[in-house]
Amino acid sequence: MTICHLIIATALAAAGAALPLVAQEMPKRGGTLSFAVNAEPPNYDCHANTSFAFIHPVAPHYSTLLKFDAPKYPAVTGDLAESWTVAPDGLTYTFKLRANAKFHDGSPVTSADVKATYERLRNPPAGVVSIRRAQYADMTEIQTPDATTVVFKLKAPDASMLQNFASPWDCIYSAAKLAEDPKFPEKNVFGSGPFTFVEHVRGSHWVGKRNDAYYLKDQPYLDGYKAVFISGAAIINAIQGGQVSIEFRGQTPAERDRLTAAMGDKIRVQEGPWVCNLVIGFNTEKKPFDDARVRRALNLALDRWGGAPGMSRIAIVRDVGGLLRPGYSLAANEADLTAMPGFSKDIRASRAEAVRLLKEAGHDKLKFKLTNRNVPMPYSPVGIFVIDQWRQIGVTVEHDQLETRLYQAALSGGNYEAGMDFNCDFMDEPNLQLLKYLSAKNSPINYGRYNDAKLDDLYEKQKRASDPKERYRLVREFERHVLEQSYTFPTIWYHRIIAHSPQVKGWHVTPSHYIHQELSSVWLSQ
Repeated sequence: MTICHLIIATALAAAGAALPLVAQEMPKRGGTLSFAVNAEPPNYDCHANTSFAFIHPVAPHYSTLLKFDAPKYPAVTGDLAESWTVAPDGLTYTFKLRANAKFHDGSPVTSADVKATYERLRNPPAGVVSIRRAQYADMTEIQTPDATTVVFKLKAPDASMLQNFASPWDCIYSAAKLAEDPKFPEKNVFGSGPFTFVEHVRGSHWVGKRNDAYYLKDQPYLDGYKAVFISGAAIINAIQGGQVSIEFRGQTPAERDRLTAAMGDKIRVQEGPWVCNLVIGFNTEKKPFDDARVRRALNLALDRWGGAPGMSRIAIVRDVGGLLRPGYSLAANEADLTAMPGFSKDIRASRAEAVRLLKEAGHDKLKFKLTNRNVPMPYSPVGIFVIDQWRQIGVTVEHDQLETRLYQAALSGGNYEAGMDFNCDFMDEPNLQLLKYLSAKNSPINYGRYNDAKLDDLYEKQKRASDPKERYRLVREFERHVLEQSYTFPTIWYHRIIAHSPQVKGWHVTPSHYIHQELSSVWLSQ
């Protein structure tokens, strides 16, 4: 077990303890799983997306090299790869692919397809977006000695690389299709996963059906699935009325309580921690957000410790933490956290300093627009919360909530002043969570449009650190600099609650709403 594996396993042991134990039952074939999704994917390219609105309807069509073993999270298991080895020096990863894997048109999946996929991820052609490019910056060469063997060469050890190969975003694409058109995946669904694509009716639903040629014996168990695009109270009504069986992202405590009161033993609840939070980011190319004093003042104004208990009663947020999930071994302990800008428990002193900074910067009557997503939970309540917090230091903010496609276009295109952004990942790992804060030239998910060499240097140092104590120290240094500059800063971390029909079997809540969504092992009891 590597240092990174030990850290992750230790960090999530408590998370595993929170997951319910389910008696073993023999899976049954048949039935269509209907589930709710409260937003729609802006396009069909796994490599360019970051939202649950994409992964939930689209993931069942695709395979990845590895995947997480949900009941044993954070352990990984094979998906397209049936076995693998890692060289002792951590510089070579060799995967043996399943010989019976096929794309949905019947063509075989080979090492050439894996190579083409990862070349696209690490070095996307012009016009292609690879959100996770930085994760594969250490990759120097991809070899394909035969059709079922692929070898990845690294220039330096990367403690999180094996887990990166289990990323649900690394959908394996057809090399032939990419050669014809590198942007083919944006408008086409063509994978080797457990379900084939049937239709996407915008504003209504998404349908997939069983892939009878799937490479895992007897799977998938479902005949098909239907993702229904609804939001807000309609989701809870649909679960209660039996129109959908589950919504995979999460419900609020009030929604959970309503369902359990109304449905009794006809509803099952799974809960656990969540590697997800909402962050506030500023477009540093727009005044006055090019001034660190203004940004820091807005960070200092948030009473996270006082607001979290009340917010946890109405929204899917609960825990106060910095850049990493509270409770994770590399996250800041409370003593370190409360010493950082924006996390002091003396909110009066923090707000007095915020007022002073705004006056010093010449913006004591600051007004601006907060661009937010029109997903009700938790974007709306958290947006309202931060706007109220800013009001208490004399700042006036307009709340502009946009549909997902327009929202993402505004942030990625720089057409905003301040934005509510999300930082969610498929596992606890600084190499992932800290990507949001790297220089824009190194991170496609940095929407603040700033470059900071100190952050880039600290990121590389923590990435290579083999000693957990040294890595903790480097991550704290990175975190303090982020919060002092306040380019982007966290609000309150999520807590995941899933209430679903007891007929849904083979699905386990994990700390990420991105993994375990391929649905191959999910089945319905009769």
